Amino acid sequence: MSQKKSKRDELRQQHATNQLPILLIAGGVLLVGIVAFAVWQAAGGNSGPKVPVEVNGVPSIKIDKEKVDLGDVPLGQTVEVAFNISNVGNRQLRFTETPYIELVEGC
Repeated sequence: MSQKKSKRDELRQQHATNQLPILLIAGGVLLVGIVAFAVWQAAGGNSGPKVPVEVNGVPSIKIDKEKVDLGDVPLGQTVEVAFNISNVGNRQLRFTETPYIELVEGC
């Protein structure tokens, strides 16, 4: 009986050893697929909604709000404003300097 058990254990170990290269290859393929998907997403594969081109041959920036009046804001209260900034040109838009935003206090 111990020889049968030993033979069975030996076959199980050999079977597990034969599957190791297959598992390593499958894991490698899965890892390469995940990395490729991450690179595709970072490169703009799913970059969201596109805006219609309004200017040809150059980049052109369009901001949905130029001025926002928040009214009277008590000291210590936090307020938020959201802006949508789009490139409506058909060339890549690049900033060479930090964009300038001016906060003006009213009277």
